[in-house]
Amino acid sequence: MSRKISYLAGSVLLACSMSTAAKEGMYTPEQLPQISEDLKKTGLEISPQSLSDLTEFPMGAIVSLGGCSASFVSDKGLAVTNHHCARGSVQYNSTAENNYLEEGFLAKTKEQELPAAPGTRMYVTVEFSDVTDKILGQLSDDLTGRERFDAIVDVQKKLIQECESQPGYRCSVPSFYNGKEYKLIKQLEIQDVRIAYAPADSVGKYGGDVDNWMWPRHTGDFAFYRAYVSKDGKPAAYAEDNVPYKPEHVLKVSAAGLQDGDFVMAAGYPGSTDRYARLVAVKHTFNWLYPTYIDLIETWIKTIEDAAPEGSDARIKYESTLAGLNNFLKNTKGQIAGAQRVGLVKRRESREASLNEWLANSGMRESQIETIEQLDEVEEQQALLSKQTFWYRNITRPQLLSAGQRLYRNAIEQQKPDEEREPGYQDRDQSRLQESMQRIERRFDPTVDKAVWATFINQYLQQPESARIAAFDDALGLSADTSKEQVSEILDRYYAQTKMDDADYRLAMLEKSPEAFKKSNDPFIALAVALYDIEMENEDKAKSLSGEAKALSPGYMQAIIDWQKSQGSLAYPDANSTLRVTYGNVLGGSPKDGLIYEPFTRLQGIVEKDTGESPFNAPEKQLALIKEKTFGPYEMPSLNSVPVNFLSDLDSTGGNSGSATMNGRAELVGLLFDGTFESVNSDWDFDPKTTRTIHVDTRYMLWVMEYVDGATNLIDEMDVVREETK
Repeated sequence: MSRKISYLAGSVLLACSMSTAAKEGMYTPEQLPQISEDLKKTGLEISPQSLSDLTEFPMGAIVSLGGCSASFVSDKGLAVTNHHCARGSVQYNSTAENNYLEEGFLAKTKEQELPAAPGTRMYVTVEFSDVTDKILGQLSDDLTGRERFDAIVDVQKKLIQECESQPGYRCSVPSFYNGKEYKLIKQLEIQDVRIAYAPADSVGKYGGDVDNWMWPRHTGDFAFYRAYVSKDGKPAAYAEDNVPYKPEHVLKVSAAGLQDGDFVMAAGYPGSTDRYARLVAVKHTFNWLYPTYIDLIETWIKTIEDAAPEGSDARIKYESTLAGLNNFLKNTKGQIAGAQRVGLVKRRESREASLNEWLANSGMRESQIETIEQLDEVEEQQALLSKQTFWYRNITRPQLLSAGQRLYRNAIEQQKPDEEREPGYQDRDQSRLQESMQRIERRFDPTVDKAVWATFINQYLQQPESARIAAFDDALGLSADTSKEQVSEILDRYYAQTKMDDADYRLAMLEKSPEAFKKSNDPFIALAVALYDIEMENEDKAKSLSGEAKALSPGYMQAIIDWQKSQGSLAYPDANSTLRVTYGNVLGGSPKDGLIYEPFTRLQGIVEKDTGESPFNAPEKQLALIKEKTFGPYEMPSLNSVPVNFLSDLDSTGGNSGSATMNGRAELVGLLFDGTFESVNSDWDFDPKTTRTIHVDTRYMLWVMEYVDGATNLIDEMDVVREETK
C-alpha cells in the first residue's frame, strides 16, 4: 500500500466528531486516553491508557521497517509484516535460477534464514518526549526563510547527536501539526534482519496489479522477518554468530478470528496524509502534478517491461521497481477519481471559507487570518517551484547518475565538521550510504537504466525552454533539435565508459575528495559535478520557502485545532511516519449505487479467479486443498470456508502496510495491507461512506503456513490463540 510522490504536507478534513460512526483519525498514542470512552464503546477491552505508552504492551510490540510496519509475534525476534514489504529482500536474494519470488522461501531452521536486502532495519521505540520548546523557543521572528529552516535543522541535529551518544540507537525529531510541535523519538536500530518465510508471489501477490486497491481481494500479503543482535544483546551488523533478538513485548496470534461488526484497531507507521493542505496545494496537485505523473509513470513502466523481458534476470532485478510504479499509478488514478467524485476543490473552498468566517467571528483573530493568507502566498511559490523543477528531477533519476550525485555531495559534506553537514551525510549516515551503493547491484541493469534515462530525456526535450537546464544540456550536448537516435548514441557512451556500474568502484568513491571527483573522467561522475550548482540552487529555493512555511503553518494549525475543538472534535496530526493508532469495526460497504462489498472473502474466491497464469496462478497444492475443503481449524462457520481478506472502516494510508490489526484484547487478527480504490482520496479528504481498509486474516495466514507451505516451525514458535477468550 505504499503511496506516493508527495508534494506538500497538509490538509484537514475536519477530524471526526467522537459521535460519528466512521472512525476517522490516525491518532498518536498519547491522544488515545482523550477518546477512551469511544474506544470502549466501540469494543476495546484493554485499558485505553495502556495504548498510550509506546514502550509497553501492545505498542512495544509494534516496529517500523522504515516505510512499512511490522510486529513481533515471538520472543525469538520473529516479526510479521506484509509480503510486499519483504518482497524487495526476497527479490534481492533471487536469481533466474533460484527465483524465490516465484517459488517462495521458507527457512525450516534459523541457520537457513537469508539476510534481508542491504539497509533493511527494524526500529523498536524505547523513548519518546516533547521537544517543541527546544526547537522553537529560541527562534527569532525576523529570521529569513532559509535562516529559520537551518536553525530548526541545527537544533534537530544537536538533539539527535545527544540522543545517539549510546551506540545502537537511531533518533529522529519529526514535526507534528505542520511544525507546531516536535517530538524526540529514540529507537533501537536492529541492523541484522533476515527473511524467515515469504510465500510465493502466487499467494503473497495473488491478483497482482489487477487486484491492487480493489475488492474483493484474495491476497496472502504476509511474510516473516527475524531480528538478530550480537551475543551481548546489542544491535550489530550481520554475523553468523548473532542471536535472535528478544523483544520485551509480543503479540498473541488469533486463530479464533473475527466476525462482521467486531472491533479492530491497527497500529503502525503511516507515511503521510494531506488533510490539512490548503486549496493552493490541492489545485496544484490534482490539476497539474498528478495528471503529469500519470503520463510519466505509464511510459516508465512500459519502458522497463520492454527492456527487461519476462523471466529474465533483468526483470527480476526490476520487479520491486515495477511493483512500486504500478502501485503509485493506480493510487494516483484513484486519487484523481476520488477528488472528482467528492468535489474536493469545492469542498476545500467551502471549508476554508467556513474557517475564515469562524475566525472573523471569534474576536482577536485578525492575525491568524493574515497568517493564513501569507501561507497561501508561500504555497503558490512552492507550487511554481515544483513545476519548474519537475522535469529536472526526472532526468536525474537514473541509478548511476543519482548515485554519482549522492557520492559527490558526500565528498563535499565530508569536508565540514560533522555537526555542520547536511542530514543524510553525517557520520551516522555513512553505513546507510554504503548499503545504498551495495543495493544497486541487484536492482540495476544497464540496458534498462539506459532505456529509462533515454525516455526521460526525450520527454524533457519536448518541454518549453523555461523547463530546460543549461548545465545538463551542455554536459550531454543536447539541443531542441536532438533526435531520439542521437540521445541513444550519447547515452551509449555514458554506459560504455563508466565504472559506476561496479559496486567496488562506488564504495571506493565514498572515500574520495571533491578534487578527485572533479578530475574523474567517468561520465556519470563528471555529470554529477556539472550539476552540483543547479542542485544547490534548487535546494536553496526549496529550503527558503519551507522555512517561510514553517513560520506560518503553526498559526494556521492552531486555528484548525481551536475550530475543531469548538465543534467537539479532537484534531489529530497528519501522518508523518510515526506510530499511529486507528480503530473501528469489521465492515463491508456500498461505495456506489448497486455495488455491495461483503466484509470477508473466502478460499473459494481464489479458485473462481484462478486462470493458471500470473497474477491469478494459485499453487496447484492450494487449489486442490480448497476443492477438497481441507479447512482445518481455521474455518469460519458462517462462511463455510477460511476467510482470506476482510474489510474495516479503519483510517489508513501508505506506510500502514504491515500494521498489526488487533482485536479488543490486542491479539493479532490480521495485517493491514491496502485500501479500496474508492478510499485512496481519503489521504486528502476522509469520506466515511467510501473509506475501507483491506486486511489479510490471520486464519488465512495460518492456513497457508500449515497446509500449503508447511511453515509449522513458525506456527509452533508463536503463541496462537485457538479459541475466543473473554
